[in-house]
Amino acid sequence: MSIRSFEPKFMKLGVLTAALQELTPRNVRDPDPDRAIEDWLYFGREVGADIIQLSAALHPSESDVPAEAMLDPVANTLDLRAPFDASRRNRVEAAIKESKVAISDIAYFDNLLHDDRAVRDKKLAFMRRVFDAAALLGLPAVCGFVGRDQTKSMDQNLEAFEAIFVPLLKEAKARGVRYRVEQCPMPGWTTGDNFHNNIGYSPGAWIALHRICERHGVGDQLRVHYDPSHSILMGQDTRSIFQFLKESGYAFLIDGFHVKGQVISSKGVSEWGYGGQTMNRGDWVNGKPSDKPADQLNAWKKQTILCEHELPGTARHDPLAYLQNRTVDWLDHQLAARELLPLDFTAAPLIVEHEYGPARTQDKEKLKPILAGSLAFTRKMDEAAACMFALQNEVMPAQGIPVQGRGREPYRS
Repeated sequence: MSIRSFEPKFMKLGVLTAALQELTPRNVRDPDPDRAIEDWLYFGREVGADIIQLSAALHPSESDVPAEAMLDPVANTLDLRAPFDASRRNRVEAAIKESKVAISDIAYFDNLLHDDRAVRDKKLAFMRRVFDAAALLGLPAVCGFVGRDQTKSMDQNLEAFEAIFVPLLKEAKARGVRYRVEQCPMPGWTTGDNFHNNIGYSPGAWIALHRICERHGVGDQLRVHYDPSHSILMGQDTRSIFQFLKESGYAFLIDGFHVKGQVISSKGVSEWGYGGQTMNRGDWVNGKPSDKPADQLNAWKKQTILCEHELPGTARHDPLAYLQNRTVDWLDHQLAARELLPLDFTAAPLIVEHEYGPARTQDKEKLKPILAGSLAFTRKMDEAAACMFALQNEVMPAQGIPVQGRGREPYRS
């Protein structure tokens, strides 16, 4: 018998800066773009974050998607209308040092397989600027979507991925950064009938994409920034997904986490089923897709009719819903990760993503206690899971002490 010390490993906790797009007013940050990063580093400290995930986006004057058509508007906290150079890096690094809040990675969420060549090239060029900024800041990764070409089948989109995305990943490799795919299917990205508009939406798709990358020498560049809310949207649960990845030999793909929940409406599922509202949404007018952004927003009823995003800690404790995959079991999410994934949990980012509509506000003082409470809840869930894992998988086995009970099991929800 040996005695092993109790040494739980906690994750670094952060928040995506899109939680408050207008922390720095537009009339201040447009002429002084790095002021927005500085302000967010200090605000991150106020709400209890160790790190921030820096949101990047095409400037509103350059974007092809109006904010009125977005379910969750993006933020260009990192403004890349001008190149991110050494002087900008030095200013940001000084704020990191003073605030004692670090940057985990940069997030730019867009459709990088867009069927319009001019639109796609603009997005790809912006992503290269994101890569440059990440490399200059010494960050390990960039987070984003893959997207989908709406004129092609899913199999044809794999070919598009190989032709378009592999060269992009080669550029990431040259800069020493990884690309973490978030798996949101983005159902409201089109007024058409397609639901899966980001082809990197599930473990089967991740594996298919990674195999393409391996053939071209960029397998190490493609990873997944896992978000449990999207799993709930598609009827999945975290433990089963991680178990499947482990059994398939691809558990290494998970490289970070967005902690955003999803609360399923059983009434909405009863009315429309998973896949959401398929007709009479309001995004088509007079037999064709509306050209009005406010109407186009109705395409998101494919999702919103059956669920609503959760900011961690703001939804009621609901054990039955956990077992039915109608909301995220936060404790088991963190516990399953430790039991099934080969991650360095002291380095992997745990990022709170705020997209709970009723709590969205551009008033800093109103949002501050909400975000602080959510981050505190998330930290405690992670700490509890880390303690359980260390006790049950390290300390007790070393002394031959059995662990009681059965616990949640994969494929049994």
